[in-house]
Amino acid sequence: MTTLAPAPVKAAPVPETLRSGRLARWVPWALLAASLLVMLAVFLVMDGVSGGGLNYGGWLVTSAVVYLVLITVISSIVEGTRKATDRFVTGLVTVAFLIAMVPLVSVAITVVANGVSRFDPLFFSNSMRNVVGPGGGALHAIIGTLLVTLAAAVISIPIGLMTAIYLVEYGKDNRMARGITFLVDVMTGIPSIVAGLFAYALFAIFLGPGARLGIMGAIALAVLMIPVVVRSTEEMLRLVPNELREASFALGVPKWLTIVKVVLPTAIAGITTGVMLSISRVIGETAPLLITAGFTDSVNYNLFDGRMQTLPVYTYTQYANQGIPPEAYTDRAWAAALTLILIVMLLNLVARVIAKVFSPKTGR
Repeated sequence: MTTLAPAPVKAAPVPETLRSGRLARWVPWALLAASLLVMLAVFLVMDGVSGGGLNYGGWLVTSAVVYLVLITVISSIVEGTRKATDRFVTGLVTVAFLIAMVPLVSVAITVVANGVSRFDPLFFSNSMRNVVGPGGGALHAIIGTLLVTLAAAVISIPIGLMTAIYLVEYGKDNRMARGITFLVDVMTGIPSIVAGLFAYALFAIFLGPGARLGIMGAIALAVLMIPVVVRSTEEMLRLVPNELREASFALGVPKWLTIVKVVLPTAIAGITTGVMLSISRVIGETAPLLITAGFTDSVNYNLFDGRMQTLPVYTYTQYANQGIPPEAYTDRAWAAALTLILIVMLLNLVARVIAKVFSPKTGR
């Protein structure tokens, strides 16, 4: 009996785009180095002609442009248009990221370099009471910043959370919810000085003009924090799947308990991040605190009695009202700025720990 051999299977034709070549891994780096060197030579020649200093910013930007042009053209010739477009977009995103990092890294390096000289025990244990010239510290400003920000958080976080819960869970598409959303959007963009004027005018009705209290500064900061808390919490609550709510309702759980036990724990990580963003947004405000809390050289632990110094106002007054020697005042200003950055960093680390501890566990 004759056995028929199977017919050979003809391979499908390979698209032309898959037959194209591919650049070696070292080629993009070589093009980047060549772009930097060529543009450096051009700028050095221009510097020799004009007599000015080397423009580092212009050199880096033009080098990036030259690199993008070279990598796109060469990749288009060797790899094809599709891969060339991919390399161009990747390079463009990378350049944009590096440009965005330049001011951040520059600010961090500048603050650390100038503020570390006064980062000593005296700075954190003394106030500016009866201090003229060198010495002194920012203990009163640190305490004032922590107290005012804590009071603002106590005021704004519950209001913001409950407002967001109403907008998402109870007030879907009704007129009041739309009105609240519109007002929150407007409040998000108001200048901080307006919040300070509002708090000052509110307390001037009861205490008269000229009053300066720490609680006034907390009210001003709370006005700025509330819209940020509302918007961030609202977006996090909308990300919670409706299936979780429906499963809870099917078990006979009331709506308020579903929100407390199901919805909020599911969104706690994003809510915590939004709260920390709102605190970071207001902890460095200067204008509203100048109007409401004022400034003083002594430690004040009572938000409802007398003026209260804060780190942003302390930094401003030390730099604006320099005495003799001026270096002592500028050193204290830079050290206060560095302290403020470290406080914000610490708050963000605490927020990440809280979000990790209280977020729902996905493991079995």
